[in-house]
Amino acid sequence: MGKTISEKIISEHAGHDVKAGDFAVVKVDLCFVQDGTGPLAVRQLHEMGISKIANPGKTIVFLDHAAPSPRTELSNDHIFLRTFAKKSGAILSDINEGVCHQIVAERFACPGFIIVGADSHTCTAGALGTFSTGMGSTDVAAAIGLGKTWLKVPQTYKIVVNGEMPKGVYSKDLILELIGKITADGATYKALEFCGDTIKNMPMSERLTLTNMAVEAGAKTGIIASDSITKEYLDKSGRGSCFKEINSDSDAHFEKTIEIDAAKLYPMVAMPHTVDNVKSIDYPKEVKVDQVFIGSCTNARIEDLRVVAKVWEGKKKNPQTRVIITPASKTVYAQAVKEGLIEKFIEFGASVTAPGCGVCVGVQGGVLGDNEVCVSTSNRNFLARMGNPKSSVYLVSPASAAAASIAGRIVDPREYL
Repeated sequence: MGKTISEKIISEHAGHDVKAGDFAVVKVDLCFVQDGTGPLAVRQLHEMGISKIANPGKTIVFLDHAAPSPRTELSNDHIFLRTFAKKSGAILSDINEGVCHQIVAERFACPGFIIVGADSHTCTAGALGTFSTGMGSTDVAAAIGLGKTWLKVPQTYKIVVNGEMPKGVYSKDLILELIGKITADGATYKALEFCGDTIKNMPMSERLTLTNMAVEAGAKTGIIASDSITKEYLDKSGRGSCFKEINSDSDAHFEKTIEIDAAKLYPMVAMPHTVDNVKSIDYPKEVKVDQVFIGSCTNARIEDLRVVAKVWEGKKKNPQTRVIITPASKTVYAQAVKEGLIEKFIEFGASVTAPGCGVCVGVQGGVLGDNEVCVSTSNRNFLARMGNPKSSVYLVSPASAAAASIAGRIVDPREYL
């Protein structure tokens, strides 16, 4: 019997063959924490009596969720984590660098890696053919201290997508369609392996959106076979030497196969307050939008910002709608400056903030007021996700978010493309 991508990677790191359902102790190629989960992880390391971490050069401390810090207690957490990084030799990614998941994709992830992070969207790096998964702070602390972790080999759902995406439809719409179809717990502890002609032709930026949101269906990871697009992405970031092809065997066993015709997709929206409350973009009627957030680890790459600029070209911002743009990394920010996008965004009337998680987790500027509505390109719309339980968040693609900025309500972005 052949193996899935997940089974291949885990077998290699366990040092023996494993199959879905087996438990394995595996070597870890990269561990990371962020400023929300990191303090607990470091304290757990101390409680375990681990004074020297296993692989400092493969351990990253990200300061991204509160960047720059808005409150004293968070500033003190930053001091605590900076001190840990300096003493342990771990890599520090400070407040100006960007979101952990974007940085991991840009600089660290390689096909065949096992990556564990104390953040649920660690699965983002699966777009590069890695087995990447989020874990609790204590589990990640153990991985940092020992250089290995244990896990159960997940069953895999094969998500086959064929056909050409219609104009105005993006991978965000595809993943929302899938989550709406299987529900928020429909793939609990499964690996979602995306394949098919649509995925093969999809740029890395769009692939990263798919794997980023795999966890919103409960998945252990989202993963895509490495190919020429992966190689090109790695080459551009100076990591071409770490490329290797990795894919599932033709006779691999998949617990379930789900087929999607990309040509039949529409722009989608996840309604409050769950990610699987998915409707066509024309379902919400006359929903007034108070704020638009274009950012997060899901949709704040340079390609996303280019889409926004295209929708906004020659248009004016609705005067009753405020717009916040937060590039995913300083690399994205610098490229947007180089291309003149930041100037265009400012002229449009948007507020452009420093790279990081921004409004997404509700601890920075942009917290919503009572009964306000935010249209967001992020990955979660749980009650109080953006800091106020009396507000509502709708999840959409960058094109749909850009269109809402013009109309002041939720509209089909194809009206402006």
